[in-house]
Amino acid sequence: MSNPVDIKVGKRVRQRRSLLGMSQEALAGEIGTKFQQVQKYEVGANRISASRLWDISNALDVPVSYFFETVHKAHGSKPITGIPTDILSDKEALDLVRTYYGIPEAHRKMLFDLAKALAL
Repeated sequence: MSNPVDIKVGKRVRQRRSLLGMSQEALAGEIGTKFQQVQKYEVGANRISASRLWDISNALDVPVSYFFETVHKAHGSKPITGIPTDILSDKEALDLVRTYYGIPEAHRKMLFDLAKALAL
């Protein structure tokens, strides 16, 4: 049986990899393993060792702490009303974030201001 922390860390690996548009094969190549092992990490079936997590964090260009940012939420914190706790597990939200960061910075600011105004 998988540990809930291993599952959360695996989800964060998958989210970040997907956000970057990186395949499991590409991540596996970066960290020196097979894509099947990446699959097992992402579902929490296999634990990720500290050194492997270090390799993954470098390959995905995030600090190791990134993978633990949502772990405390699994232990009693309540999500903000109307926003899922694990928002980036939603494919539409992930696509929206990826698209948003593809917009030139000046236009991104205008879009952000518009979205804030519409949300009021």
